[in-house]
Amino acid sequence: MHTPGPVLSAPYRVLAFDSGIGGLGIVRAMRALSPHIRVDYLADTAVFPYGEQEDAMLIERIISLVSQAITRLRPQAVVIACNTASTLALDALRLACPTIPFIGCVPPIRWAARQTKTGVIGLLATSATVRRPYLTQLQTLYAPDCTLIAHAAPRLASYAEQVFRGYLVPDQAIYADIEGLFKHPDSARLDAIGIGCTHYTFVLDILRNLTPSTITWLDPAEAVARQCGTVLQTLPPCTADAGGPEQAWFTACPADAAALAAHLPAYGFQGISLWEEQAVPQRACPA
Repeated sequence: MHTPGPVLSAPYRVLAFDSGIGGLGIVRAMRALSPHIRVDYLADTAVFPYGEQEDAMLIERIISLVSQAITRLRPQAVVIACNTASTLALDALRLACPTIPFIGCVPPIRWAARQTKTGVIGLLATSATVRRPYLTQLQTLYAPDCTLIAHAAPRLASYAEQVFRGYLVPDQAIYADIEGLFKHPDSARLDAIGIGCTHYTFVLDILRNLTPSTITWLDPAEAVARQCGTVLQTLPPCTADAGGPEQAWFTACPADAAALAAHLPAYGFQGISLWEEQAVPQRACPA
């Protein structure tokens, strides 16, 4: 059962960063937590998907983009709303920007270990998250007595982008991307699966429908939002108009921009803004 988040009665400014639209699930959870949290969103669509990129390039790029965004947008805290970016670059970001609190997303191994009754837990994530030693460390620390079935889904983040835009993705395509979870010798006892990519929030209902009802799917979005609220409570509030209007920034015009933009108001954003490496006047993204 989830514990309630902190009640924030003063304005705060947060930057949420992801490779695409996945982090918008965390933005939604933050807005539900408190109407006083003002959020800027930065999606690195120029190199999406992160889960299939080289580590060294990603670390350099994430530090560069987030540092620029902190300078320009002046958030009080930064949510790295991406498991790949968090497991790869969170420590480096804290070294590069030591005065800014960072809240990351990590695979919910501890939560799954607490949830399971059979001792067999699963993780659905990108290949980068599944192959990283950080995952082994999490299991050693928080689920040493559990069998962990970790599966890399190479296309699921892209499918989630399509679902977010309102497009239909065939169930068989989605199941083909996750069926590795159910080919392990202990899969019959699998009863708790964590999502290790924020994009998967937007296909979670489909995943539930495609898998046995005995499986509990775990989405950390609300937990990340609560942690952000806890961190913000330790900081002085900002002025109500600090930083200007909230915007959703993209480093490259996303595919099917018009379809994506049509769904942004539900997350508190009125349209797409293109992020430039140098500070230049904002320009609209072509539909």
